[in-house]
Amino acid sequence: MYVNVIDSYRYVVAICDKELLGKRFEQGKFQLDVKENFYKGEEKSKEEVEKIITSMQAEDATFNIIGKKSVQTAIKSGLISSENVGTIANIPFTLILL
Repeated sequence: MYVNVIDSYRYVVAICDKELLGKRFEQGKFQLDVKENFYKGEEKSKEEVEKIITSMQAEDATFNIIGKKSVQTAIKSGLISSENVGTIANIPFTLILL
């Protein structure tokens, strides 16, 4: 998974499955655009991503998460539940503002 932590007026944590980077998914009038300039940060293991999610929950963070592995990791870490997950073209995603 790729993790990019952007320090703006608040932290923005972008997480995506490695194989989705640079791709675009469309379904009707909706689309997911997994842009490299936003999502490509450091490649991390599942355990490392869980630690980042846990630590960033304590911050004033926004999370943008795309992909099956990434979303499952967010669920496992307690950031979200399955009710917080949408899909576009069978690709799960979630946007969370803490």
